[in-house]
Amino acid sequence: MTPVSGSAAQVEAILATVSAGRMAATITTLASEEFAGRRVGTDGGAAARAWLADHLAALGATVETDDFPVRAVPDVYAAPTVVWGEGATSTLLVFGREVAVHSASSDAVEVRRGPLTAAGSGDPTGRWLVVPTGMSLFDAYGDAQGAAGLLVSRAVDADGWQYTTLAGPDPGPLPILTLDEDTHRAVLAAAVTGAGWLSANAPLRRLDVTGTNIHATVHAAPPGGVDLLLTAHYDGVGDHPGLRQPGAADNASGVAVVLEAARILSAAPPAGVGLSVALLDAEEVGALGSAHHSQRLRASDAHPLVINVDGAGRLDQAAAVEAGGPAHGLLALLDQAGRHTGVPLVAGPVASDNRRYGAAGLAAVGIGAGMGGYHSPADAPDRVDPDTLTAIARLVVATVCLAAAAPATLSSSIGDKR
Repeated sequence: MTPVSGSAAQVEAILATVSAGRMAATITTLASEEFAGRRVGTDGGAAARAWLADHLAALGATVETDDFPVRAVPDVYAAPTVVWGEGATSTLLVFGREVAVHSASSDAVEVRRGPLTAAGSGDPTGRWLVVPTGMSLFDAYGDAQGAAGLLVSRAVDADGWQYTTLAGPDPGPLPILTLDEDTHRAVLAAAVTGAGWLSANAPLRRLDVTGTNIHATVHAAPPGGVDLLLTAHYDGVGDHPGLRQPGAADNASGVAVVLEAARILSAAPPAGVGLSVALLDAEEVGALGSAHHSQRLRASDAHPLVINVDGAGRLDQAAAVEAGGPAHGLLALLDQAGRHTGVPLVAGPVASDNRRYGAAGLAAVGIGAGMGGYHSPADAPDRVDPDTLTAIARLVVATVCLAAAAPATLSSSIGDKR
């Protein structure tokens, strides 16, 4: 292997080896039924982790895994059965589209039937309370003692799916179901007239599980060199009973970009630059994997430059970049790589693992390039744009390569902020 000096010609030759096909194959595998949505603590997540660790080891990297506890992960363990009607007419609601279980719901496996009433009006006992748009759950709880449960409105995506969330408030005292806006409007109207009723359950338990990060050292930084850490979360929100949630853009696409960058850079290591990879678990329950890893880095007095990729599904006009910690030098390098590769960059929110590293005092940037079907069955491999994958992978590879030309500047910018 000939180390890369960071010259434009060498960088361009390396960038030409980026393969959209390889990344697409990675996404297809991670989004497959075998990995079942990759929720933290599940067999599907463990299978994905083993597959990813094997791929990193095949690059010649030194691979380790690191466990950490994750508490109270919401698990819809059966599809809810929800029927509503007016008088003798009834409608069975479609799970995932017209109805879903709210993450703050209590567990109610038995079906409860009761009249519909608008929250905050009349006797709530034995009734399903329809929470008007604009009323908070806190306010709805104020006059809900003895109610069968709460019904709240939730928007659906362009494909008609409700999104799944794992991070959120602690469970409340009542079952809570979310209805799409049209259904909520009809149910609320029936509640106001007093002719409506609803029959439903909310099978939602919370599990204490173990999360596991994957860490791979591709090559160590020489004395005085720059240490770069590429990160992406491999976990997803997981499948629901009867509903596949592939997690292709979020975040198999980010993992595919990081794996492709690691593959290319393991074969053509930039001179004076160390490279490691962290594939993180439990991002979907509050970025717990990066919180754990960032503290491990602080404890070992390690100060890598962190590039996190979350969502490389569909580049619109520009890739969003969010910086945290002492990231001035890293941002300048990323800007240079964007100009070199022709990838437009714009400051924008990337609410992902990069924030945990930045909060720990590390120079960190998050890169996001869009995703379709957020946290729903629509987040499938065919929704990920190959050109976007190529663009973001080229951006990441170029950033690492160009670091070879500016190790002193980058190192001093970190040292000044410790």
